[in-house]
Amino acid sequence: MSLKEVVEGSETRAGRIFDTIITAAIFLSIGSFSLETLPELSAKVQSVLQWTEVGCVGLFTVEYLLRFIVAERKSSFVFSVYGLIDLVAIVPFYVSLGVDLRSIRLVRLLRLLRILKLARYTKAIDRLRRAVLIAREELLVFLGIAGIVIYLSAVGIYYFENAAQPEVFASVFHSLWWSVVTLTTVGYGDVYPITLGGRVFTVVVVMAGLGMVGVPTGLIASALASVRAAETTKTI
Repeated sequence: MSLKEVVEGSETRAGRIFDTIITAAIFLSIGSFSLETLPELSAKVQSVLQWTEVGCVGLFTVEYLLRFIVAERKSSFVFSVYGLIDLVAIVPFYVSLGVDLRSIRLVRLLRLLRILKLARYTKAIDRLRRAVLIAREELLVFLGIAGIVIYLSAVGIYYFENAAQPEVFASVFHSLWWSVVTLTTVGYGDVYPITLGGRVFTVVVVMAGLGMVGVPTGLIASALASVRAAETTKTI
């Protein structure tokens, strides 16, 4: 059994153990990050969390080095999506050793990118990635149409409500917030029409929003079905 089979494969027992250890470390790291946000933690708990972070980073570093060693094309691995995710998962920690970056929230939040490492160890996420690639052209067209509809909705509500609520619908740009939350059927209720025309227009926008929400879901579901069918055919 080669090192490459252990690090990059899950067919062997050692490979499955390796994947399980890394997956557990990812969840442990994310859990540690969440616990750090609790107020008034004791010094002992903070120390445990810090050492947990050190252990997780050490494990992720070993993983990164092993993957680099077994990669046939080193540069391709370093600049691949997974390679960059693995690198970002450990770099902030080592940078913080020389510079006090605790006050920079962005650096701490970069640790959350470690959750993206799960994509490498979950077949379902890989299927979703392939499904998005299959339907990417349709999704891009949908996003373009959605952007146009959002803008036109903002323009429409502006002309209906500007005179009645000039402080709320002061411009088309101010109306974009209403347009987004209405078309996505969120409806926070912080901005709403009071004129008859505005309310009728809102009903039309909400109905259009219901259809818009279902389109990407259908595209992804269809693409996922194609991916599963291809996997089944390959297995047979």
